[in-house]
Amino acid sequence: MPEQLRLLSAHRKRLLEWVRREERRMDCLDYLVYRLGKKHQAAMQAADSIDKEANEMEIIQNQVFDGERALYGSKGVAVRHCNFDGPADGESAFKECADIEVEDCRFNLRYPFWHNHGLKIKDSEMTEHCRAALWYSDHIEIADSELRGIKALRECSRVKMRGCAIVSPEFGWSADGVEMEDCTAESEYFMMRASRLHFKNVRMKGKYSFQYIERSVFENCVFDTKDAFWHAKNVVVRDSVVKGEYLAWYCENVTFERCRITGTQPLCYCKGLKLIDCEMEGADLAFERSEVQAAVTTPVISIKNPYAGRITAPAVGEIIRDDENAMGEVVIDGRLAGEKRACGCV
Repeated sequence: MPEQLRLLSAHRKRLLEWVRREERRMDCLDYLVYRLGKKHQAAMQAADSIDKEANEMEIIQNQVFDGERALYGSKGVAVRHCNFDGPADGESAFKECADIEVEDCRFNLRYPFWHNHGLKIKDSEMTEHCRAALWYSDHIEIADSELRGIKALRECSRVKMRGCAIVSPEFGWSADGVEMEDCTAESEYFMMRASRLHFKNVRMKGKYSFQYIERSVFENCVFDTKDAFWHAKNVVVRDSVVKGEYLAWYCENVTFERCRITGTQPLCYCKGLKLIDCEMEGADLAFERSEVQAAVTTPVISIKNPYAGRITAPAVGEIIRDDENAMGEVVIDGRLAGEKRACGCV
Protein backbone atom coordinates (compact mmCIF):
# COMPACT_ATOMS: atom_id res chain seq x y z
CA MET A 1 0.00 0.00 0.00
CA PRO A 2 2.64 2.62 0.85
CA GLU A 3 4.28 2.04 -2.52
CA GLN A 4 0.96 2.41 -4.33
CA LEU A 5 0.21 5.65 -2.45
CA ARG A 6 3.63 7.01 -3.39
CA LEU A 7 3.06 6.19 -7.06
CA LEU A 8 -0.42 7.73 -7.07
CA SER A 9 0.87 10.83 -5.32
CA ALA A 10 3.67 11.22 -7.85
CA HIS A 11 1.24 10.75 -10.73
CA ARG A 12 -1.13 13.33 -9.21
CA LYS A 13 1.76 15.78 -8.90
CA ARG A 14 2.69 15.31 -12.55
CA LEU A 15 -0.93 15.84 -13.58
CA LEU A 16 -1.11 19.08 -11.58
CA GLU A 17 2.09 20.34 -13.18
CA TRP A 18 0.71 19.54 -16.62
CA VAL A 19 -2.61 21.30 -15.85
CA ARG A 20 -0.81 24.40 -14.56
CA ARG A 21 1.46 24.47 -17.61
CA GLU A 22 -1.52 24.19 -19.95
CA GLU A 23 -3.35 26.92 -17.97
CA ARG A 24 -0.40 29.24 -18.54
CA ARG A 25 -0.52 28.44 -22.24
CA MET A 26 -4.25 29.07 -22.25
CA ASP A 27 -3.71 32.44 -20.55
CA CYS A 28 -1.14 33.38 -23.22
CA LEU A 29 -3.51 32.27 -25.96
CA ASP A 30 -6.39 34.26 -24.46
CA TYR A 31 -4.18 37.39 -24.32
CA LEU A 32 -3.09 36.92 -27.93
CA VAL A 33 -6.71 36.56 -29.07
CA TYR A 34 -7.59 39.68 -27.08
CA ARG A 35 -4.77 41.74 -28.67
CA LEU A 36 -5.61 40.58 -32.19
CA GLY A 37 -9.25 41.39 -31.63
CA LYS A 38 -8.40 44.91 -30.46
CA LYS A 39 -6.12 45.44 -33.45
CA HIS A 40 -8.80 44.25 -35.87
CA GLN A 41 -11.38 46.49 -34.19
CA ALA A 42 -9.08 49.51 -34.49
CA ALA A 43 -8.47 48.77 -38.18
CA MET A 44 -12.19 48.49 -38.87
CA GLN A 45 -12.83 51.76 -37.05
CA ALA A 46 -10.11 53.50 -39.07
CA ALA A 47 -11.57 52.16 -42.33
CA ASP A 48 -15.05 53.29 -41.29
CA SER A 49 -13.62 56.72 -40.49
CA ILE A 50 -11.97 56.97 -43.93
CA ASP A 51 -15.17 55.87 -45.66
CA LYS A 52 -17.14 58.38 -43.62
CA GLU A 53 -14.76 61.19 -44.50
CA ALA A 54 -14.92 60.23 -48.19
CA ASN A 55 -18.70 60.17 -48.12
CA GLU A 56 -18.74 63.50 -46.34
CA MET A 57 -16.68 65.40 -48.97
CA GLU A 58 -18.25 68.70 -49.84
CA ILE A 59 -19.19 68.87 -53.52
CA ILE A 60 -18.94 72.11 -55.48
CA GLN A 61 -20.03 71.99 -59.10
CA ASN A 62 -21.11 74.07 -62.10
CA GLN A 63 -19.80 77.36 -60.70
CA VAL A 64 -17.52 80.19 -61.82
CA PHE A 65 -14.85 81.60 -59.50
CA ASP A 66 -12.76 84.70 -60.21
CA GLY A 67 -12.12 86.08 -56.72
CA GLU A 68 -8.85 86.19 -54.81
CA ARG A 69 -8.22 82.93 -52.88
CA ALA A 70 -11.69 81.71 -53.81
CA LEU A 71 -11.48 78.41 -51.90
CA TYR A 72 -8.57 79.20 -49.59
CA GLY A 73 -7.90 76.63 -46.86
CA SER A 74 -10.55 74.17 -48.02
CA LYS A 75 -10.37 70.56 -46.86
CA GLY A 76 -12.19 67.51 -48.20
CA VAL A 77 -13.74 69.26 -51.20
CA ALA A 78 -14.66 67.79 -54.62
CA VAL A 79 -14.87 70.45 -57.34
CA ARG A 80 -16.53 69.48 -60.62
CA HIS A 81 -17.37 71.26 -63.87
CA CYS A 82 -16.19 74.64 -62.59
CA ASN A 83 -14.46 77.56 -64.35
CA PHE A 84 -11.81 79.63 -62.60
CA ASP A 85 -11.84 82.80 -64.69
CA GLY A 86 -13.41 86.22 -64.74
CA PRO A 87 -13.01 90.01 -64.44
CA ALA A 88 -11.92 89.98 -60.78
CA ASP A 89 -8.75 88.18 -61.98
CA GLY A 90 -8.14 86.66 -58.56
CA GLU A 91 -5.16 84.47 -57.72
CA SER A 92 -4.46 81.43 -55.53
CA ALA A 93 -7.85 79.72 -55.70
CA PHE A 94 -6.83 76.63 -53.70
CA LYS A 95 -3.97 77.93 -51.59
CA GLU A 96 -3.27 76.03 -48.31
CA CYS A 97 -5.81 73.29 -49.06
CA ALA A 98 -5.90 69.56 -48.32
CA ASP A 99 -7.69 66.51 -49.75
CA ILE A 100 -8.98 68.25 -52.86
CA GLU A 101 -10.47 66.52 -55.91
CA VAL A 102 -10.85 68.43 -59.16
CA GLU A 103 -12.64 67.06 -62.22
CA ASP A 104 -13.52 68.66 -65.57
CA CYS A 105 -12.49 72.16 -64.54
CA ARG A 106 -10.80 75.03 -66.38
CA PHE A 107 -8.17 77.26 -64.79
CA ASN A 108 -7.37 80.58 -66.48
CA LEU A 109 -6.02 82.41 -63.41
CA ARG A 110 -2.64 82.33 -61.71
CA TYR A 111 -1.21 80.19 -58.90
CA PRO A 112 -4.23 77.94 -58.20
CA PHE A 113 -2.58 75.10 -56.24
CA TRP A 114 0.08 76.30 -53.79
CA HIS A 115 0.84 74.51 -50.50
CA ASN A 116 -1.67 71.72 -51.12
CA HIS A 117 -1.53 68.33 -49.39
CA GLY A 118 -3.47 65.59 -51.16
CA LEU A 119 -4.66 66.74 -54.58
CA LYS A 120 -6.33 64.85 -57.45
CA ILE A 121 -6.90 66.55 -60.81
CA LYS A 122 -8.69 64.81 -63.67
CA ASP A 123 -9.91 65.82 -67.13
CA SER A 124 -9.04 69.47 -66.54
CA GLU A 125 -7.31 72.34 -68.33
CA MET A 126 -4.79 74.86 -67.09
CA THR A 127 -4.44 77.49 -69.80
CA GLU A 128 -1.35 79.47 -70.81
CA HIS A 129 -2.52 82.22 -68.44
CA CYS A 130 -2.51 79.78 -65.51
CA ARG A 131 1.12 80.36 -64.64
CA ALA A 132 2.91 78.63 -61.76
CA ALA A 133 -0.05 76.34 -61.17
CA LEU A 134 1.33 73.80 -58.68
CA TRP A 135 4.03 74.87 -56.24
CA TYR A 136 5.14 73.56 -52.83
CA SER A 137 2.54 70.76 -52.78
CA ASP A 138 2.65 67.01 -52.17
CA HIS A 139 0.73 63.79 -52.82
CA ILE A 140 -0.58 64.89 -56.20
CA GLU A 141 -2.31 62.85 -58.92
CA ILE A 142 -3.01 64.40 -62.33
CA ALA A 143 -4.71 62.42 -65.09
CA ASP A 144 -5.85 63.22 -68.64
CA SER A 145 -5.29 66.95 -68.22
CA GLU A 146 -3.54 69.85 -69.99
CA LEU A 147 -0.96 72.04 -68.27
CA ARG A 148 -0.06 74.98 -70.53
CA GLY A 149 1.14 77.73 -68.22
CA ILE A 150 4.79 78.56 -67.59
CA LYS A 151 6.44 76.97 -64.53
CA ALA A 152 3.42 74.73 -63.98
CA LEU A 153 5.08 72.42 -61.43
CA ARG A 154 7.81 73.38 -58.98
CA GLU A 155 9.16 72.10 -55.65
CA CYS A 156 6.43 69.48 -55.35
CA SER A 157 6.81 65.90 -54.11
CA ARG A 158 5.10 62.55 -54.66
CA VAL A 159 3.50 63.43 -57.96
CA LYS A 160 1.83 60.98 -60.35
CA MET A 161 0.90 62.09 -63.86
CA ARG A 162 -0.77 59.96 -66.52
CA GLY A 163 -2.14 60.83 -69.96
CA CYS A 164 -1.28 64.52 -69.65
CA ALA A 165 -0.19 67.12 -72.23
CA ILE A 166 2.35 69.62 -70.91
CA VAL A 167 3.34 72.86 -72.66
CA SER A 168 5.24 74.65 -69.92
CA PRO A 169 8.71 76.21 -69.91
CA GLU A 170 10.67 75.58 -66.72
CA PHE A 171 8.41 72.71 -65.70
CA GLY A 172 9.19 70.52 -62.70
CA TRP A 173 12.10 72.38 -61.13
CA SER A 174 13.33 70.87 -57.85
CA ALA A 175 10.50 68.32 -57.78
CA ASP A 176 10.98 65.02 -55.96
CA GLY A 177 9.34 61.67 -56.63
CA VAL A 178 7.57 62.42 -59.92
CA GLU A 179 6.08 59.46 -61.81
CA MET A 180 4.99 60.23 -65.36
CA GLU A 181 3.42 57.81 -67.84
CA ASP A 182 1.90 58.20 -71.31
CA CYS A 183 2.47 61.95 -71.34
CA THR A 184 3.77 64.55 -73.81
CA ALA A 185 5.78 67.63 -72.91
CA GLU A 186 7.11 70.75 -74.60
CA SER A 187 9.41 72.69 -72.32
CA GLU A 188 12.76 74.39 -71.86
CA TYR A 189 14.82 73.55 -68.80
CA PHE A 190 12.42 70.66 -68.17
CA MET A 191 12.70 69.03 -64.70
CA MET A 192 15.87 70.87 -63.71
CA ARG A 193 17.33 69.80 -60.34
CA ALA A 194 14.57 67.21 -59.85
CA SER A 195 15.17 63.87 -58.15
CA ARG A 196 13.67 60.37 -58.07
CA LEU A 197 11.91 60.66 -61.42
CA HIS A 198 10.36 57.60 -63.07
CA PHE A 199 9.10 58.23 -66.60
CA LYS A 200 7.47 55.66 -68.89
CA ASN A 201 6.41 56.32 -72.47
CA VAL A 202 6.95 60.07 -72.27
CA ARG A 203 7.57 62.16 -75.40
CA MET A 204 9.38 65.41 -74.68
CA LYS A 205 10.60 68.25 -76.91
CA GLY A 206 12.67 71.23 -75.82
CA LYS A 207 16.14 72.45 -74.92
CA TYR A 208 18.15 71.99 -71.72
CA SER A 209 16.14 69.14 -70.24
CA PHE A 210 16.91 67.04 -67.14
CA GLN A 211 19.90 69.10 -66.04
CA TYR A 212 21.24 68.39 -62.54
CA ILE A 213 18.69 65.61 -61.93
CA GLU A 214 19.48 62.67 -59.62
CA ARG A 215 18.37 59.07 -58.93
CA SER A 216 15.99 58.73 -61.87
CA VAL A 217 14.82 56.12 -64.39
CA PHE A 218 13.42 56.65 -67.90
CA GLU A 219 11.87 53.83 -69.95
CA ASN A 220 10.49 53.72 -73.50
CA CYS A 221 10.73 57.49 -73.90
CA VAL A 222 11.47 59.80 -76.84
CA PHE A 223 13.38 63.00 -76.10
CA ASP A 224 14.05 65.61 -78.81
CA THR A 225 16.26 67.99 -76.92
CA LYS A 226 19.62 69.73 -76.55
CA ASP A 227 22.13 69.81 -73.70
CA ALA A 228 20.08 67.15 -71.92
CA PHE A 229 21.18 65.40 -68.72
CA TRP A 230 24.04 67.82 -68.01
CA HIS A 231 25.44 67.20 -64.50
CA ALA A 232 22.93 64.35 -64.00
CA LYS A 233 23.82 61.77 -61.34
CA ASN A 234 22.75 58.15 -60.87
CA VAL A 235 20.37 57.96 -63.82
CA VAL A 236 19.25 55.09 -66.07
CA VAL A 237 17.76 55.66 -69.53
CA ARG A 238 16.40 52.44 -71.01
CA ASP A 239 14.89 51.49 -74.42
CA SER A 240 14.57 55.14 -75.40
CA VAL A 241 15.43 57.61 -78.17
CA VAL A 242 17.50 60.64 -77.22
CA LYS A 243 17.96 63.15 -80.02
CA GLY A 244 20.01 66.29 -79.58
CA GLU A 245 23.50 67.71 -79.47
CA TYR A 246 25.89 67.83 -76.52
CA LEU A 247 24.19 65.02 -74.60
CA ALA A 248 24.91 64.47 -70.91
CA TRP A 249 28.10 66.46 -70.44
CA TYR A 250 29.58 66.37 -66.92
CA CYS A 251 27.24 63.57 -65.81
CA GLU A 252 28.12 60.93 -63.20
CA ASN A 253 26.99 57.30 -63.06
CA VAL A 254 24.57 57.60 -65.96
CA THR A 255 23.63 54.48 -67.93
CA PHE A 256 21.99 54.22 -71.35
CA GLU A 257 20.57 50.76 -72.14
CA ARG A 258 19.41 49.79 -75.63
CA CYS A 259 18.97 53.44 -76.61
CA ARG A 260 19.28 55.32 -79.89
CA ILE A 261 21.44 58.40 -79.39
CA THR A 262 21.56 61.07 -82.10
CA GLY A 263 23.57 64.29 -82.28
CA THR A 264 26.97 65.88 -82.31
CA GLN A 265 29.54 65.74 -79.50
CA PRO A 266 27.70 63.50 -77.07
CA LEU A 267 28.78 62.23 -73.67
CA CYS A 268 31.81 64.35 -72.86
CA TYR A 269 33.48 64.98 -69.49
CA CYS A 270 31.51 62.10 -67.93
CA LYS A 271 32.38 59.87 -64.98
CA GLY A 272 31.04 56.35 -64.51
CA LEU A 273 29.27 56.47 -67.89
CA LYS A 274 27.83 53.22 -69.36
CA LEU A 275 26.32 52.46 -72.74
CA ILE A 276 24.80 48.99 -73.15
CA ASP A 277 23.93 47.92 -76.71
CA CYS A 278 23.20 51.44 -77.89
CA GLU A 279 22.95 52.92 -81.40
CA MET A 280 24.69 56.22 -82.15
CA GLU A 281 23.82 58.40 -85.16
CA GLY A 282 25.60 61.60 -86.20
CA ALA A 283 27.93 61.19 -83.23
CA ASP A 284 31.20 62.98 -83.80
CA LEU A 285 33.85 63.96 -81.23
CA ALA A 286 32.14 61.60 -78.80
CA PHE A 287 33.28 60.69 -75.27
CA GLU A 288 35.84 63.49 -74.91
CA ARG A 289 37.58 63.27 -71.52
CA SER A 290 35.05 60.71 -70.29
CA GLU A 291 35.45 57.64 -68.10
CA VAL A 292 33.23 55.21 -69.97
CA GLN A 293 32.29 51.59 -70.62
CA ALA A 294 30.38 51.58 -73.91
CA ALA A 295 29.04 48.88 -76.22
CA VAL A 296 27.90 50.67 -79.38
CA THR A 297 26.14 48.66 -82.09
CA THR A 298 26.49 51.17 -84.97
CA PRO A 299 29.45 52.96 -86.57
CA VAL A 300 30.63 56.13 -84.83
CA ILE A 301 31.83 59.14 -86.82
CA SER A 302 34.63 60.05 -84.42
CA ILE A 303 35.82 59.51 -80.87
CA LYS A 304 38.02 62.07 -79.12
CA ASN A 305 40.29 61.60 -76.13
CA PRO A 306 38.42 59.12 -73.92
CA TYR A 307 40.16 59.30 -70.56
CA ALA A 308 39.42 55.81 -69.20
CA GLY A 309 37.45 52.63 -69.83
CA ARG A 310 36.63 50.80 -73.04
CA ILE A 311 34.48 51.66 -76.05
CA THR A 312 33.46 48.95 -78.53
CA ALA A 313 31.90 49.65 -81.93
CA PRO A 314 31.70 47.94 -85.34
CA ALA A 315 33.49 50.90 -86.97
CA VAL A 316 34.89 54.33 -86.09
CA GLY A 317 35.55 56.93 -88.76
CA GLU A 318 38.25 58.74 -86.76
CA ILE A 319 39.90 58.38 -83.38
CA ILE A 320 41.52 61.55 -82.10
CA ARG A 321 44.15 61.51 -79.38
CA ASP A 322 45.81 64.85 -78.75
CA ASP A 323 45.67 64.67 -74.95
CA GLU A 324 48.28 62.64 -73.10
CA ASN A 325 45.71 61.68 -70.45
CA ALA A 326 43.44 59.98 -72.98
CA MET A 327 44.05 56.35 -72.00
CA GLY A 328 40.61 54.86 -72.75
CA GLU A 329 40.56 51.87 -75.10
CA VAL A 330 38.67 51.78 -78.40
CA VAL A 331 37.84 48.32 -79.76
CA ILE A 332 36.71 48.11 -83.38
CA ASP A 333 35.09 44.95 -84.68
CA GLY A 334 36.65 42.97 -81.85
CA ARG A 335 40.17 44.36 -82.29
CA LEU A 336 41.92 47.01 -80.25
CA ALA A 337 42.36 50.05 -82.46
CA GLY A 338 45.90 51.21 -83.22
CA GLU A 339 45.25 54.91 -83.10
CA LYS A 340 47.65 57.65 -84.00
CA ARG A 341 48.64 60.02 -81.23
CA ALA A 342 47.31 63.02 -83.11
CA CYS A 343 44.31 62.42 -85.30
CA GLY A 344 43.94 59.70 -87.82
CA CYS A 345 41.40 57.54 -89.56
CA VAL A 346 40.76 53.92 -88.68
